[in-house]
Order: sequence, then C-alpha cells, then structure tokens
Amino acid sequence: MGDNLIQQAADLLASARHAVALTGAGISVDSGIPDFRSENGLWKRYNPMEYATIDAFVEDPEKSWLMLRDMGEMIFSAQPNAGHAALAEMERLGFLRAVITQNIDNLHQAAGSHHVVEYHGNTSRFVCLSCMARYNLEDYTEGRLGDPPECQQCGAIVKPDVVLFGEMIPTVARLDSEMHASKADVMLVIGTSAEVAPASLLPEAVLQRGGHLIEINLQPTHLSRQKQVLSLRGSSTEILPALVELMREA
Repeated sequence: MGDNLIQQAADLLASARHAVALTGAGISVDSGIPDFRSENGLWKRYNPMEYATIDAFVEDPEKSWLMLRDMGEMIFSAQPNAGHAALAEMERLGFLRAVITQNIDNLHQAAGSHHVVEYHGNTSRFVCLSCMARYNLEDYTEGRLGDPPECQQCGAIVKPDVVLFGEMIPTVARLDSEMHASKADVMLVIGTSAEVAPASLLPEAVLQRGGHLIEINLQPTHLSRQKQVLSLRGSSTEILPALVELMREA
C-alpha cells in the first residue's frame, strides 16, 4: 500500500461534508478480541445456534451464560487500540460525524468517541426479559460476572443487552445508522467483510447515492473492486493513525 493511497483517503475525509465509520470485528483484533468466526474465535468453542440464539437463551439461560461469561471475560479485559483512538481523534477534530459499530465491546467509547451507534448492543449493559429492568455491569459484583446474574427486581436471569441470533436490530440503532448512511458522502468501512445484512446495506446505500467508501481491511472483500471504493490493505491500528496525521495537515 503506497503513501499516495493514504493521502487520497485523507483528502477524501478532510473534504467530506458528512463522514462516518462502519466498524467490525477486525478493528478490535489488536485489542486481543479475535473475530468470533476466526480460528481462535468463540464459535470454535461454542456452537452459536446452541448457545447464542434468543431461543436458546429463553429456553436455558444458564447454558447460554456458559458462553456469555467467556465472551464477557475476553471483552472486559480488552483495552482500546490505536485504531479506536484515531477514530475518536477524527471526531474531536471535526472530520467524523459518527461511528456505527457492529462490535459489542465498548472500546470506541472507552477510546473517547462520543457519537457511537451500537448496532448490535453492548456487553456492559443487561436487560431482564421478564420485567424489562435494565442494569449496567457495575451493578453486578463490582463489574465482574460470576454466576448468571439475576434481575434485582424479579429474580430472573438477565441477558446482556446485545443482539443474539434471531433478534432484531434495536430500532434506535437501525434508524440512526440509516440516517447517517443516507447523509454520508464518505464512509470508512473498517475490519468488516460487509456481507451480512442488514449492516451490509449501509455501505451499499452510500455507493448508490454517489458517495465514496474507504475500506480498511487485511483482505479484499466484495466491495474492494467497486467503483468509488478506495481500498487500503493493512491493519487499522497502523492505517488510521497515519490518516489522522495527514488530516491534521489538511
């Protein structure tokens, strides 16, 4: 990847009227959270159709929590990396309107991003499906999870406030992401194959309106060869800080 491509990307972002980012699992790999579908990912240890569907949780929440506890321990020990920090800095400098994230790890917020659309929810929050009471991680054993946490109102086992297989995207997150995609003239697509709907419809919406995508990924995707897509191959922890430095000079 040449410096010229980085400069082109920086120029696109610096001149954008409404730039947003769509992030996937790839941006958090350097924080120690492997893609759930990767060789070292969660789905190699737990069949998601057995542990991570909404039906499985409702039928046997204790069993689902065997997987959820492992997921939580992996996520809660992670820290934001240079890629997360660079996106927060782009927002602070006024170049980025929002981050739409498919991740549930809270790392964008921890890095300092304020306008984060949580497409799949957040593991730091919990909801009771029986009485709909809501809690934060700190409400349980000083932020650590032991036995499956119970609702402090009705005693039912609570569910992490994340989208399990079979659940709909939260309405507010869906509408916010669609709003940003409808306005975006530039979208950063980082660490995601952008193949799974409905999140995959967001970059397509930008392209259909004549906007540009800046794709940052280790491997090419179906977006890479499309017109109006600038593909940067490499780690987001290296590319995003380099973009920020060039944008400071814009």
